[in-house]
Amino acid sequence: MVNDVFDRDQRQSLSGPAGALEVCVHAGAEGGALRQAGAVAIVCHPNPLHGGTMDNKVVTTLMRAYRDLGMAVVRFNFRGVGASEGEYAEGVGERDDLHAVMDFVRRERPQAPVYIAGFSFGAAVIANASAQLGPLQHIALVAPPVPRYQLLGLTKLAAPASVFQGAQDERVVAAEVAGWSAALGVSYHEFATAGHFFHGELSPLKAALTQAVLGVAGE
Repeated sequence: MVNDVFDRDQRQSLSGPAGALEVCVHAGAEGGALRQAGAVAIVCHPNPLHGGTMDNKVVTTLMRAYRDLGMAVVRFNFRGVGASEGEYAEGVGERDDLHAVMDFVRRERPQAPVYIAGFSFGAAVIANASAQLGPLQHIALVAPPVPRYQLLGLTKLAAPASVFQGAQDERVVAAEVAGWSAALGVSYHEFATAGHFFHGELSPLKAALTQAVLGVAGE
């Protein structure tokens, strides 16, 4: 792919619905198992009102899982975070931000398989937007904030999905997330000693996501 924007690490600005969006692109690892597929992953960050940014350590762990598999990865700051313009919009406007990033990915690599992941608030944004994002290979939701952000109103997700949840989560009740996952018919992975931010459990989280993606990809 000549002059492919995803072939090199870079930060850039995209035009978003509330102004500029700050985006960070990571090239896939050369030896990654899915490098030849030309896949792209998008990762969404937790709630800006609680300090969530694209540099959150769970977000960067998810990014590394995809990158090491050979995928290009796009992280971005929702409106009002970092260099992204606009103001927090309670998860509704942030869906439009995600659409803008998805449009960028599909414009640059129209035929690419697309994977998507989000942590906490970012997981809610993805779950609520998934039906409007076009074809997706896999959805990864880490600590989705059930029952907030209308998540209980969902009846299905738009692609094969995996939920990753800490049993000791101090912000989300693991049993509620497990029940929600079962109702949606999606894969549920619980980490017995992990809290909301997966302190000390980031490596197992990365490994679990890697296995889930390889399972979907048939590797």
